Amino acid sequence: MNVRFQRCVANLLCRALLFLLPPHQRDWALAIQAELAEIPEDTQALLFALESFRGLAPRAIGLLLMQPVLSLMAAEVRASRAGAGGGFGVVRGPSPVGVLCAVGAAAMGLVYLTLAGAPVRYLGGNVGALLIGLVLWALARRIPASVGHASGALILGLSALLLVTSLLGLRVEGASRWVGLGGVFVQPSLILLPLMLVGFSRTRTPLATMGIVVAALAMALQPDRAMAAMMTTALAAVAATHADRPTSLALLASLLSLAVTLLRPDALPATPFVDQVLFSSFSVHVLAGLTVVAGLVMLLVPGLLGGARDEDSRLARRAFGAAWLAAVLAAVLGNYPTPVVGYGGSAILGYVLSLSLLPGPVRQGEDTASAAPDEARTSRDLHSKVSLA
Repeated sequence: MNVRFQRCVANLLCRALLFLLPPHQRDWALAIQAELAEIPEDTQALLFALESFRGLAPRAIGLLLMQPVLSLMAAEVRASRAGAGGGFGVVRGPSPVGVLCAVGAAAMGLVYLTLAGAPVRYLGGNVGALLIGLVLWALARRIPASVGHASGALILGLSALLLVTSLLGLRVEGASRWVGLGGVFVQPSLILLPLMLVGFSRTRTPLATMGIVVAALAMALQPDRAMAAMMTTALAAVAATHADRPTSLALLASLLSLAVTLLRPDALPATPFVDQVLFSSFSVHVLAGLTVVAGLVMLLVPGLLGGARDEDSRLARRAFGAAWLAAVLAAVLGNYPTPVVGYGGSAILGYVLSLSLLPGPVRQGEDTASAAPDEARTSRDLHSKVSLA
């Protein structure tokens, strides 16, 4: 192996640890990085980095999986302290509540799939998608706010992926909406479009607007009435209170896309455990039907809760709620995937990812300057942590 390549891999492992570890434990990664710089031989440096990564990465990933639960617990503790001590009132933000709704809706879906006699691998697929989504949620929540200026470029890049799917994706009955990944078929629009719509509601830049227009073109080409309706409904909810030029242009593009999808034929049959779940669940058992209804209601809760910190936060909640309401209605009215409670990891990933852009818990009246960041704590002995690692 090339010597420079070994050193590069070692440095990348250190950076990965620095990103994965929570703020109060990042000194471990800094200590490993400092120790790595003192090792002159590149092979030994790589072995040291690999061993350090093997020791700390499982802990970091475990903390990421637990972060949604810990966030909710922290919000509850702050709420109880505020109520007991007469301190600052806590407005429950939709992010931790949204995670509970995602987990609850997925659990309702597992109950339905079990009662309906779905294959075990369907249940495992939904559980796996939920776990992956929670990890991505935790990672997305830790991205610094300073990179927000790149949101428009990100939306444009994601829209290019949707356009590629419409041109080169798996085609079934004239519709091209899916991509095969190692034997698993996913629907990129159901994963990416909710995230893009919530992001656009907060970042209405020229690049973001262009991305929404490209996404509308992709939905017309696929064609996908459900996703075109999701775009139109979410953008209409934003335009109802904030009809600026970017929003109006994006809404016009989505309306044209929806019109094209309505004119083009859509002959896809219903897929068991995926489409028409609301009606088929009651034919299985009344309990299965009630769990599906409960799960679908849970999906809409995050768009209705949370403190209104600023205009962008309110618009984000409206776009989120409108997008998933449209997805639910499309699943009821046509042969389209029933989000989260039906079989399919794409909707689960899309739902959890779109949660990451919603505002979190807010303490009204709190002086934010008084909150000392973790990074301002007294510096620790880095080399002692290397020894412990």
